[in-house]
Amino acid sequence: MRPLSLLIKPASGLCNMRCRYCFYADVAEHRETASYGIMTEDCAEDMIRRAFEYASGPVTFAFQGGEPTLAGIGYYRAFVDAVDRLNEKKLPVSYAMQTNGYELSDELCALLRDRRFLVGVSLDGQAAVHDAARIDAAGEGTFKRVNRSIAKLREYGIEFNILAVVTNAAAKNISSIYAYLRSRGYPCVQFIKHVDGFGDADDPSVWSLTPERYTNFLKTAFGYYYDDILAERYMSVREFDNFIMLAVGRDAECCGMNGVCPANLVIEADGGAYPCDFYVLDEWRMGNIRENSVEELLCSDAAARFRKRSFKIDEKCRTCRYFALCRGGCARHREPDGPDGLALNKYCESYREFFRWAEPKIAKLADMARKGQIRRKS
Repeated sequence: MRPLSLLIKPASGLCNMRCRYCFYADVAEHRETASYGIMTEDCAEDMIRRAFEYASGPVTFAFQGGEPTLAGIGYYRAFVDAVDRLNEKKLPVSYAMQTNGYELSDELCALLRDRRFLVGVSLDGQAAVHDAARIDAAGEGTFKRVNRSIAKLREYGIEFNILAVVTNAAAKNISSIYAYLRSRGYPCVQFIKHVDGFGDADDPSVWSLTPERYTNFLKTAFGYYYDDILAERYMSVREFDNFIMLAVGRDAECCGMNGVCPANLVIEADGGAYPCDFYVLDEWRMGNIRENSVEELLCSDAAARFRKRSFKIDEKCRTCRYFALCRGGCARHREPDGPDGLALNKYCESYREFFRWAEPKIAKLADMARKGQIRRKS
């Protein structure tokens, strides 16, 4: 059985917000064509056809950006209709979307509900934290607009989770951020480490997350996570959930936590295919989904090079007690790479200090997970 997951950028890097730390704006600046515009319905249909030619198991279509809602309701209606028509093998299909939550129309919400989309909404915390970085084209904060969209998702009964970027300032204030998100009753939060721009290593931005601040984030947030689980008021935190999965001997479901880059399929608006959302760059272009089969893309030279660069295990990792939980980390935090592969993770010492502190807590939660004892209070 061959499952398949596609991460689709139907509006390329176009966005109706101007987040001060946007990693994809930096990616777009480092390629020959900054924006590929809006994906055509013909391109989408070719992509869907290729997906079903390859897959023999569940297929996931996930939409990201830029801001994917800018593709418009017509694009999504045509997309799901094409999926119904081309899914001749009647494979299980699931949908997901990651949005900034700036504007969600009733028409789009109805489609998200009817097609059972899982929606990720970007919300960095309370108003002061969120509005410091997540601003619109006029420079105004977007906290109120995003919360109106979250209320609409709840009104329509759409499953959603929260995506919060961990900047240096956010890591310093994680106690208040965690308390705020928990108070809102969100079932699932994904804290995403800030990603430095290409070439920022020597001159990091004010948003850049230092190892010292990341250590503070890990210890503080995990402490709340641990206490909440014991009190049966569990709020899923993706990175911490994955640590528990690794501790019980399973692979992480988050690709950046398994130690080896798998070469995924990220499809830009022109059909161009890339191995990772962080590397939608000309040097990593694997081909085009309109011209190449899925097998050809996954077996391309670019895909092979991308996987190979992550194989290197630093000598410090080989002897580390916590390598089974860390596995080297995401490639974007292991740059710059050398001729034999990626460097040691920028946050190596953060993880070592965190795991030393959290080891008994992780062991206890792993035991609870094996017994099915991690649950939310009803």
